[in-house]
Amino acid sequence: MTESFAPFPAYPERDALDGLLNLTPTTDEQPRLRADAARNRTRLLEVAARLAGECGAANLTMEAVATAADVGKGTVFRRFGDRTGLLLALLDHHERELQSAFLSGPPPLGPDAPPVERLHAFGAAVIRHEHAHRDLYLAARADVSRRHTSPANLLRLGHICMLLRQTRAQGDIELLAQTLLGYLDINLVDHLVTRRGMPLERLEAGWGDLVGRLVTPG
Repeated sequence: MTESFAPFPAYPERDALDGLLNLTPTTDEQPRLRADAARNRTRLLEVAARLAGECGAANLTMEAVATAADVGKGTVFRRFGDRTGLLLALLDHHERELQSAFLSGPPPLGPDAPPVERLHAFGAAVIRHEHAHRDLYLAARADVSRRHTSPANLLRLGHICMLLRQTRAQGDIELLAQTLLGYLDINLVDHLVTRRGMPLERLEAGWGDLVGRLVTPG
């Protein structure tokens, strides 16, 4: 797998190590230290993305990232917690692109389309998006304990719940949304595509059929 990654932006959110790095009380030093922490994190992500592109995300290790970045292994663990945390961080820029599209993008995926059309477009967009980056998504989703609790998954769940309510769907909205999310699971999609030989178009049509059975027309 030789997936290419876009350059990683230095996101301004507070880093978990900022408090540990604030060793001086002077306010002039604090912004510099926070900026250094963000740059270091971005550099580690760039190294990890390069390694994942070269050897596949499934083979990425914390030790390899530390060696390639010329830092101690503990530094990588402190930044990301564990391997799954690192993989989720690598996914972050891909997720931001998808989230931007369905939260504020143009119709039919974005907010200026009827809810039924948005539901249809959402499933197709997720299937295409995750399949395009399947190596990384499959590796990040290997930890089953976090599959349903990641911020990205919870955002998708909330989005589907909102659209189902807007369509006046009948039944337990959260359970219906979980059912729809299960259809989009990258492990299932990859199995159907690679082992069952199904084209993405068939999966998209199946999504549309499932949505049509759950929602009230109009």
